[in-house]
Amino acid sequence: MSDNVDERYNDGSDERSQNQMFAESFDHMNLREELLRGIYSFGFEKPSTIQQKAILPCISGNDVIAQAQSGTGKTATFVISVLQRIEPSQNECQALILAPTRELAQQIQKVVVALGDYLNVKCHACIGGTNVYHDISTLEAGTHILVGTPGRVSDMIQRGHLKTDKIKIFVLDEADEMLSRGFKDQIYNVFCHLRPDVQVILLSATMPADVFDVTSKFMRDPIKILVKKEELTLEGITQCYLQVPNDEDKLVALTDLYSIMTVSQAVIFCNTRKRVHWLAQMLKEQDYTVSSMHGDMTQTERELIMREFRSGSSRILITTDLLARGIDVQQVSLVINYDLPVNLENYIHRIGRSGRFGRKGTAINLVTDEDLKTLKQIEEFYHTSINELTEEILGAKK
Repeated sequence: MSDNVDERYNDGSDERSQNQMFAESFDHMNLREELLRGIYSFGFEKPSTIQQKAILPCISGNDVIAQAQSGTGKTATFVISVLQRIEPSQNECQALILAPTRELAQQIQKVVVALGDYLNVKCHACIGGTNVYHDISTLEAGTHILVGTPGRVSDMIQRGHLKTDKIKIFVLDEADEMLSRGFKDQIYNVFCHLRPDVQVILLSATMPADVFDVTSKFMRDPIKILVKKEELTLEGITQCYLQVPNDEDKLVALTDLYSIMTVSQAVIFCNTRKRVHWLAQMLKEQDYTVSSMHGDMTQTERELIMREFRSGSSRILITTDLLARGIDVQQVSLVINYDLPVNLENYIHRIGRSGRFGRKGTAINLVTDEDLKTLKQIEEFYHTSINELTEEILGAKK
């Protein structure tokens, strides 16, 4: 991240979001009764920091830039805002949400449907790797909210199947991730087809030059909401590490953990596809029910694996960083980093799989003597403490 970009971004940062527009409870946000019912039915009790700061500015119609990581409650922030602002009685697309991956787009759609359950809201996921004609027929039948990936959404606009004249809210989720994947042209194309008064809500973990370029070109006097790094380590997640002499000892340590812990479901992260395959095979040979997932799989294969895992027929999901942002399973209370992430910023995306929406969770890092340096870097990066695994923590997981 360029320092001068951060300075430009922070210069004169708007404090409206911190002062006049701040709500400590969902009841104080003046939300529709049906939306509140959806929020509480979903299991929310108290809004997270980003929700307290950003929902009111968003539902007031302001352009908003929220710099926040996955796991801080940002998805629900913009979903609640969109559901408050659209008119369910009008059968037309009123909100467009773009996400960098198919998995994340589908996850957002599920949150929209769940929170909007009592509003009778229609939401469609328009993503690559699926039947184009299904998208076309769904758009023609009418949908209130469209969630999609930039390529497919841009294609639907170009073909004339997605009418943009009634879209009043445009959400760009994980903008830094999207632009790093090379979606800039498609995003600009989508922007150019939206009406001039469209409200833009942009969420990004970091503010590189490309993101700053988007905000300066397409946003009008945005309210800026910054979540400091020290606020990003997720509340409710117990972070710890288990030290082993060398890499070969990790498998034994992992199976030992499973022999003494009672876990409904867990996600295990490895750094490479090859490592995912190997670990899955090793655990299957010991009669564990294991699913594995990586970026080279087809969309159909990924969806099948996630269905298995969500249904509980598979208790362990082994995956790579590529899919860390798109996984949200209610029952996951344990994340194990078999390998520490190469990119420090991916650490919070991984451990955010447990403890979602304020639920309690545990993250265990398996570290060799050589990994201790990286573990120290993670602690410094997030201003957090990762303590050695104790019997007390193990007992809490039983």
